[in-house]
Amino acid sequence: MSFDFKFSTFGEKLEQKGGILDLMKDLGEALNEKNSMRMMGGGNPAAIPAVQSIWKKRTAELLAEENNFNSALVNYDPPSGNPKFLSAVAKTLNQEYGWDLESSNIAVTSGAQTAFFFLFNILAGKFTNGQSKKILLPLAPEYIGYANQGIAQNIFVTLPAIIEKKGKNQFKYYVDFEQLEIHDEIAAICVSRPTNPSGNVLTDQEINRLSEISRSKSIPLIIDNAYGNPFPGAIFTEATPMWDEHIILTLSLSKLGLPGTRTGIVIGSKKIIAAVTAANAVVGLANNNIGQALSLPLVESGEIIEVSQNLIRPFYKERMLKARSYVREAFGDTIPYRLHESEGAFFLWFWFPELPITTIELYEKLKERDVLVVPGEYFFFGLENHWDHSHECIRVTFSQSENIVKEGIQIIAEEVSKAYGI
Repeated sequence: MSFDFKFSTFGEKLEQKGGILDLMKDLGEALNEKNSMRMMGGGNPAAIPAVQSIWKKRTAELLAEENNFNSALVNYDPPSGNPKFLSAVAKTLNQEYGWDLESSNIAVTSGAQTAFFFLFNILAGKFTNGQSKKILLPLAPEYIGYANQGIAQNIFVTLPAIIEKKGKNQFKYYVDFEQLEIHDEIAAICVSRPTNPSGNVLTDQEINRLSEISRSKSIPLIIDNAYGNPFPGAIFTEATPMWDEHIILTLSLSKLGLPGTRTGIVIGSKKIIAAVTAANAVVGLANNNIGQALSLPLVESGEIIEVSQNLIRPFYKERMLKARSYVREAFGDTIPYRLHESEGAFFLWFWFPELPITTIELYEKLKERDVLVVPGEYFFFGLENHWDHSHECIRVTFSQSENIVKEGIQIIAEEVSKAYGI
């Protein structure tokens, strides 16, 4: 018996082919069906032994804490999050940065991805007066996971970055402030810092300027801090965290080695937090308790910042330096390439100028050789005009084991060499 029916506009939008769906599907299939695949595409954190031992210890402690264990598994937390956890986050960030946060400035979500779905659709889309508003992304390329989050179609306006070439094989992105205009249709500005995919870290000067612009236009500035300071601290340059009433800051426990707990943190004005809390209640009643319960003592004591600075940051910086050395060795002086400066996060962002094939084609060729990367096309959504650069980049993670990273980079070099006909 066949049973056919139609989806709503929202259902049809979810069905559309998208980068994040393809990425997670390929990652899942590779993990479960093809153990030989070199997983160099996703943002999964590394299992850092010293950090994992902390979470193992906390798990054992939680099991021994009968009341807390039962509470974490049996009880619903309030839709904004566990009150002790919210209070601990506020206290630690206030002590670290001199902010004046209250618990009512903070909400927990089921991962930062869910937080952005709520925020984008609370702030942008269609309004009761018939107006449509959009999210401005002032620096493309930008995070693949944003692209399909709008319930309405085309909720992003994106500006291509300024590219500054550095030396023979490096480059860096900057915000093009001369092209940045805030029209009435702009509901908010959003940036990731460090930027996923490029590892770019917007300078304090850039963040301050974006903050001034957003404040002057009475719109929020959203800063996605999934990889940044104060935790998980996978950032290798100077970057001062910022918060004010017009700023929405998101944090996550994922890159601390707890992606399976799906624990995102939103910091914002009380109006924003009330809206996120309502969305939590409507969509999921409450959030996952485990991540909050596991991390609570570390947040209360401030140890979570020390772990980030003393364990996580050095680990990824060392991995980054080794990965870049593998690139120099594999690519040599004959294959055209540039790497974005590695200022944070877990990725190498390759640019292959005037690559004869698209990076989606390169992605397929690499997948045939058991190397999974992410083609750059997916990170350039929302642009008004065609940009050749968007077809010349790939994202490669260095969070996997050193032998996988080295083997994968060698195979990438071989396939790029073939594409150039070298």
